[in-house]
Amino acid sequence: MKPHGISSPIVSEATQSGPSSRTSLAWALTAAGALFAISPWARPEFALLLGVVLALLALAPPGNAIRHWSKLLIQICVVLLGFGMNLTELAKAGLTGVGFALGTIVGTFALGVALARALKIDQKLATLISSGTAICGGSAIAAVGSTISASSAHMSVSIGAVFILNAVGLWIFPPLGHWFNLSQHQFGVWSAVAIHDVSSVVGAASKFGDEALQVATAVKLSRTLWIVPIALAAAWFFRNDPAAKGKSKLPVPWFIGLFVLASVVGTYVPLVHEHVGTLTLIARRGMCLALLLVGLGLSRAALASVGVRPLVLAVALWVFISAVSLVVVRATIG
Repeated sequence: MKPHGISSPIVSEATQSGPSSRTSLAWALTAAGALFAISPWARPEFALLLGVVLALLALAPPGNAIRHWSKLLIQICVVLLGFGMNLTELAKAGLTGVGFALGTIVGTFALGVALARALKIDQKLATLISSGTAICGGSAIAAVGSTISASSAHMSVSIGAVFILNAVGLWIFPPLGHWFNLSQHQFGVWSAVAIHDVSSVVGAASKFGDEALQVATAVKLSRTLWIVPIALAAAWFFRNDPAAKGKSKLPVPWFIGLFVLASVVGTYVPLVHEHVGTLTLIARRGMCLALLLVGLGLSRAALASVGVRPLVLAVALWVFISAVSLVVVRATIG
């Protein structure tokens, strides 16, 4: 019989070296993924997918640091995007979409709540999908998710669903606009209301025409400002959620206030105008990195618990906002 003290250290050393090596590999892959995320070749959906794949392969770094930094980075990037919001230009060019914004946002959220109950979808997840559909895609989901302590699974699934539909919209909206015989102005407003992300709105409108591009950009950017009231409303609604550590006090989304301040500075401080392009680029690269970290926070169990119903909700809300806005645009804009 072998003495217990001889084999035990060897077994212990092997047991410890395995997890240690895997942790080192996880951090190395995360570092490589981060370099890709901030590179010119990265797109938000690719960064998110990479993070999800690493997480499902159990190659995500352990602990809660990833989740903490992803939330903080998202908030910083939202603030940086505020510098690109020229409030004066939005007030002039974006008035066309104000009525659409209020009506479609309220309608989308109302339908989202109803469908979430019918499909038995978590209300936080439904709120994120509704925010992305009604306002501006991944940026809105990231901002609202930060205020309601959304889980990595909720963030990954909602952003993934919206990115899929966003890509579809980029390709099918220009042909649909010609098929419906829309004018440049009509298509600009319709695409800004119905397509999720700013970049895809710009891409689709540019394919349709220069006037459509100008109208779509202004209307979409004006809708982006709705992140502020929606994030505040969501924070109030989920103020008693256990994820907020049991606090009944309304959480203060500090970054929303800084987003508004950045918009004011970007509008009225001429010196900032020269650096808006750089700040926007940093924000978009940072958002890619943040989405990589969001994906890394996912787990197989969390993903399995979500299922396909969120995609059904996302498609239903997208069809709703696209159809309603098309009818209103054709009836009110010549």
